[in-house]
Amino acid sequence: MNERVENVIIIGSGPAGYTAGLYTARADLEPLMIEGFAWGGLLQQTTDVENYPGFPDGIMGPEVMQRFREQAERFGARLETDDVTAVELSQDGGLHKVWTGDQMRLARAVILAMGAQHRKLAVPGEAELSGRGVSYCATCDAAFFKDAPTLIVGGGDSAMEEAMFLAKFASRVAVVNRRDEFRASRIMLDRARAMPNIEWITPYVVDEFLPGDSGSLGSARLRHSETGATRDLPINGAFIAIGHEPQSQLVKGQLEVDPAGYVVTQGRSTLTNVPGVFAAGDLVDHTYRQAVTAAGSGCQAALDAEWYLRDTPFPVETEEDVAASAS
Repeated sequence: MNERVENVIIIGSGPAGYTAGLYTARADLEPLMIEGFAWGGLLQQTTDVENYPGFPDGIMGPEVMQRFREQAERFGARLETDDVTAVELSQDGGLHKVWTGDQMRLARAVILAMGAQHRKLAVPGEAELSGRGVSYCATCDAAFFKDAPTLIVGGGDSAMEEAMFLAKFASRVAVVNRRDEFRASRIMLDRARAMPNIEWITPYVVDEFLPGDSGSLGSARLRHSETGATRDLPINGAFIAIGHEPQSQLVKGQLEVDPAGYVVTQGRSTLTNVPGVFAAGDLVDHTYRQAVTAAGSGCQAALDAEWYLRDTPFPVETEEDVAASAS
């Protein structure tokens, strides 16, 4: 065990984590940021990013995350490229424990920024064509498919919202849903049905994504969910809108999460129901899930943690106290 007691440990990376690292470092809190082997979050899987402020010509997802990382490190964030394997959160404001393998650290405050992952269809061609026609965010990528045939997979409110946004750019948006009925609210469904270039393909599922002559997405093989009949639909873009999975497994059972697994925070803050534990980014965000909003909540988490540490006296512990806490 490393007997050092950290002011703050940040778990995870992406825009929320690195922004929290930047702000806590500039506040002289010497944060330890355990960024994970898959550092950078979902933007590492994104090609062109055109809607992040400050980059009028756009920037590649991996490049912008590298800049986030370097800026946090420049101001003193200590980055550890490892995965957190377990945490033990003190329920009464004491020291929190964070493990990477058999290495345990103690921290007065913890910022959770593990993010969320897009739910995937897990069909042939999805992974291979990701970033080459297959996407998980119409708000991010719709402009790349101007006047092109596209499809949306999903039947909830998020899928309707994505379809309506995409319809502003694409020549055609085919909404593919495995049932004739939709989970979307009536008002969202009516709005989508009112758009002339949205068509409805039900009850079908996507069996496979197929490349075109250029190597990018060329078509989707659809299967009727009742008869099993298949058809190929020519498309240039496919957007998967079947939900997200917040990466909250480490803390379930230790702090409050909602039925979908998102960490619950108090009001407009990043405070959780456990003293000294803060959560930011897509781990808490049902609604926006944008890089800029994640960065903003990372800033909030850093400030909330700074104020907590300022206002919470730290007891002077002996080596015996620290050893007892680790046992």
